[in-house]
Amino acid sequence: MCRLAAITSDKYFSPMENILALETMKEGHDGSGLGLTMKDLGGEFEHLKEYPILSGICSRDGIRVLDDYMNKMGFKMKHVWTPTIRPVKGMEPREYYFARVYDYPKSHKHKSMEEKEDLLMNCRLALRRIGESDQSIFVFSFYPDVITLKEVGDPLEVGEFFSLDRNELKAKIVLAQGRQNTNYAIYLYACHPFFIQGYCSMTNGENTAFVPIREFLMGRGFPGYTGYNSDSEVFTHILHYTSRHLKLPLQYYKDVITPLKGDEIEKRTDAEALRLLKQSLRPLCIDGPNCIIGFTPDGSCFMVHDAKKLRPGLVAGVKGKYALMSEECGVDEAIPGRDKSQDIFPMKYDMVVVSPGAKEVKVWNQLQG
Repeated sequence: MCRLAAITSDKYFSPMENILALETMKEGHDGSGLGLTMKDLGGEFEHLKEYPILSGICSRDGIRVLDDYMNKMGFKMKHVWTPTIRPVKGMEPREYYFARVYDYPKSHKHKSMEEKEDLLMNCRLALRRIGESDQSIFVFSFYPDVITLKEVGDPLEVGEFFSLDRNELKAKIVLAQGRQNTNYAIYLYACHPFFIQGYCSMTNGENTAFVPIREFLMGRGFPGYTGYNSDSEVFTHILHYTSRHLKLPLQYYKDVITPLKGDEIEKRTDAEALRLLKQSLRPLCIDGPNCIIGFTPDGSCFMVHDAKKLRPGLVAGVKGKYALMSEECGVDEAIPGRDKSQDIFPMKYDMVVVSPGAKEVKVWNQLQG
């Protein structure tokens, strides 16, 4: 199993809070990797929220190729952040880690957000294709107000390696995963969280229904549904497909991935819609065991489980700061002063949603609709 640590807050905080929470759950990950996705950024990024940020890693040759490509596309760089690398035994630094803020090309400055999102995604995919064969370019996200960092190693050591305990990189939403290497070779594109056009998720578990889900998504003709170095990346893409393409409310994500039985559907007031969803989107049904944590473009954070409910997870906190994590000890580290009697341990029918700004938490029960 991997371990998951997500925090959403109405104030900026350091991603080291997530990493320290992962450290308390260390028996559940083997230190083979850390992934961080940060949304609603503070510090030097606080006044650059409308501009897209390209997050990734390059070799010396790769950064020249990247610069040429971005110039050709018409992007103008506004700001660059690079971590201060501190030597950590056993970790070999790559040549260039970066989060680069760009202004949109003139051709897209006045386009709709959806058109801008498509441009950013297609640029990210193009850069991935250019650099993947020789690993000269890794790109994890390209989107406004979002940064993604990934590296192989123990999460606490990776945090120290990037000097996250010393710099001013902060955000109001941070998802972090401590990886346990199971099905795949240690590869950065296989490290959670996964991100596409404002939607992000990470997973603890095994996706035994991976192949039919992957084939269904790739058959939609959408260029972003690609990659799949991890069987968990499809959970992010299902979220994107149901929310952005089908325009369904967030709660229907739960109905798509874990559809109700026929007699359970009939008890819902939206039974007709549920029957159609189950029939048309049956290939997107997951078969666990999985705990999925994610966020949407508006800053809502959520947790769901598969029907087997064989992976732990809880949501807890106080107004203005909530944690969504794999284990109680992680939440104890992040929010020690909370009322533990209010902790939420979602069951197989539940979807827990923390509203933007961590104002409130609600449990939506699938049976009640």
